[in-house]
Amino acid sequence: MSVAENIARVRERIQTAAMRARRDGGEITLMAVSKTFPANSIREAYQAGIRHFGENRVQEFAGKIEDLRDLGEARWHMIGHLQSNKVAKASELFHAIDSVDSLKVAEKLNEAASEANKKLAILIEINVGGEEAKSGVAPDSPELDRLLSAARQLEHLQVKGLMTIPPFFDSPEATRPYFRKLRALRDQIAARSLPGVEMVTLSMGMSHDFEVAIEEGSTRVRVGTAIFGERSRRL
Repeated sequence: MSVAENIARVRERIQTAAMRARRDGGEITLMAVSKTFPANSIREAYQAGIRHFGENRVQEFAGKIEDLRDLGEARWHMIGHLQSNKVAKASELFHAIDSVDSLKVAEKLNEAASEANKKLAILIEINVGGEEAKSGVAPDSPELDRLLSAARQLEHLQVKGLMTIPPFFDSPEATRPYFRKLRALRDQIAARSLPGVEMVTLSMGMSHDFEVAIEEGSTRVRVGTAIFGERSRRL
């Protein structure tokens, strides 16, 4: 199947999952995870209506962007772990950083965005499964409180919500408690009405489990394989 056909199929699945949850499918953003895929694949997805794209590596995306400058409505998101030494380049390349996991990184992003005279949307990545091999702030971590409390001083950042990558299970249903946990955390933070913090985005769910994520309140699903096919192992 072509990229356009895959996207149409994924959109149908999004709508079906939203109907099961008695939600409006139009409230759910489909992000194409384009990491490791070439510029021409991204262009195909754009032509099929995708406007949000997720990339994991700063340097990889830097090698693609020159071939994609004409996609004027595309929104480029950094969804992988961001190292401190890549912050300046990331702030230049991306519209949003969806994987902020420390106050240190947030402060560096704010400084870089200030120098570039721009505002960056960010999501705070939450490690809902407590997995040592994964990035993200623990839900009950003091670091999360520090990040949220500092938001009002980070004038060049816009905290828009939360993101997570749950533990992988063969059965997508097994991810439900983790998605539910992130939604509950989002609601708790929103209820605090913190200055500079908007909890409008709940980014959770990938090709394997996005339907369960939608049923649990996801507002943005990150889909790669179901759109572009299996990834090359060369990158």
